[in-house]
Amino acid sequence: MKKPLRLVVLLSGDGSIFEAIVEAIEAQRLNAEILMVMSDNPNAYGLTRARLHNLNTHTINVKEYSDTNAFQRALKEALVTLKPDFIVLSGFMRILAADIIQAFPKRILNIHPSLLPQYPGLHTHERVLAAGDKKHGTTVHFVDEGLDSGPIIAQRELTILPEDTAESLQQRVKELEKVLYPEVLQRLADRL
Repeated sequence: MKKPLRLVVLLSGDGSIFEAIVEAIEAQRLNAEILMVMSDNPNAYGLTRARLHNLNTHTINVKEYSDTNAFQRALKEALVTLKPDFIVLSGFMRILAADIIQAFPKRILNIHPSLLPQYPGLHTHERVLAAGDKKHGTTVHFVDEGLDSGPIIAQRELTILPEDTAESLQQRVKELEKVLYPEVLQRLADRL
C-alpha cells in the first residue's frame, strides 16, 4: 500500500467539511493521515471535532499577535515544521501571506462554495440567488496569491430549485463539499 498523504488542516469554524475528510480516512476511502488540525480561533468547534477523533490540534490565536504579519510568521513556522504533503483549508477565514503560499506551491488546497471563477469571496449563496443563476456548486482549487483565483482541481454543481434560499443552498452545497473534498484528496494520494 502507498504511504498515506500527510495533511495539515487549517480551519476557523465548525469543521463539518473537515470531519467528512476524517470519516473518509477512517472508512479507508482516503489514504491520508492528519498530522495536525490548526486554527486561528481557540473556540472553533472544528478543534473539538479533531480531539474527538484523537487528532493533534494547535491554535495560533490571531488575537495574541501584534499584527497580521506576526500571525502569518507564526503560522508559516508551524507549517514548515510539520512538513505536510498538502495543507487543506477547510473554512479557514484568513488570507494566507504570499510567503506561505510560495513555501508550499500547489500544495495548499481550498474548497469554495461557488463554481469558480464565478463568485469569489464571501456571501456566494446570496449572490447566486440575486443573479438568478440556474446552477450553483463548489470548487476545490489550489491556493495562489489571489482571492479564490488558483488553478481549479475539481467542481461539483447542483441545480438551483425555485424554493431555494441562501440557507438551503448553503446546506445543499455543503453536502457536495463533504463528498468532493475527500475525493480530490484521494486523487492526489494516488499520484504520490
